[in-house]
Amino acid sequence: MEYLEFELPIKELEQQLQKCQIIGSESEVDVSETCKQIEQKLKDTKKDIYKNLTPWQRVQMSRHPERPYTLDYIEALCGDTFLELHGDRGFKDDKAMIGGLGKIGDQSYMIIGQQKGTNTKTRQYRNFGMANPEGYRKALRLMKSAEKFGIPVITLLDTPGAYPGLEAEERGQGEAIARNILEMTRLKVPIITIVIGEGASGGALGIGVGDKVMMLENTWYSVISPESCSSILWRSWEYKEQAAEALKLTASDMKKMKLVDEIIKEPLGGAHSNRPKTFASVKSAIEKAYDELKKLSSTDLVSQRMDKYSQMGVYKG
Repeated sequence: MEYLEFELPIKELEQQLQKCQIIGSESEVDVSETCKQIEQKLKDTKKDIYKNLTPWQRVQMSRHPERPYTLDYIEALCGDTFLELHGDRGFKDDKAMIGGLGKIGDQSYMIIGQQKGTNTKTRQYRNFGMANPEGYRKALRLMKSAEKFGIPVITLLDTPGAYPGLEAEERGQGEAIARNILEMTRLKVPIITIVIGEGASGGALGIGVGDKVMMLENTWYSVISPESCSSILWRSWEYKEQAAEALKLTASDMKKMKLVDEIIKEPLGGAHSNRPKTFASVKSAIEKAYDELKKLSSTDLVSQRMDKYSQMGVYKG
């Protein structure tokens, strides 16, 4: 298991506990009391660390290499019912954007999300979760198909941003994202959006307009990453922690500002520390949200969605 810098006290205690258990199993010395004391200290240390995470530490948690990605959620929630669909019917299939039909329980959904890689080879294959214009156009094609057949849409957000390369700009990156935002506001089926990792910039917003927008506890959602913000304001990445604080990008900040509707609790230690529990929480949140949204007519859905986004960003001095 990999540990982040602030998790090193946990690593040390887990190593102590492991050594204590080995001594107990390989010798006749009774170390049960010592093991219990270490276990209790480990439990208290975990609570103390994870209940008091700074915004920057939550950003680090959202990027943890062992954190579940879009395909992990799809596999856990849909099993073998998921059918991936490919291509934007205009240019090519974008591997950074996953989309297809799947069943959660007895309900069919169109599930769309950014996919990062788990090692160097797959990260390059998935372009580090940064979609090109064809990725957003594929997502829109799938959403329009879902609308045609009355299938609700789930979007899973996890991207450091849309791909900023020259070829992406040449193929209309800004237009593709803007088009998706426009079309999602008036899509006539329920849209459930969940930030499962990084929710950065227009890259996330390009599939992020929803009737119900939720964030996992250790994720972030912002117009810019802390590093990029730091490099623009201070000409250095050294101030990324200050930038993370100032950006108000955590789930609790977003909920407080009414930019998201709900926070999905993660197991102590993050989503990766207990994947089955995380998947169960996400499944429950999806089913609860859909139970509320399916009662609304398509006209009411669009109207409420428009009202919701129209009310964002109001400032009273």
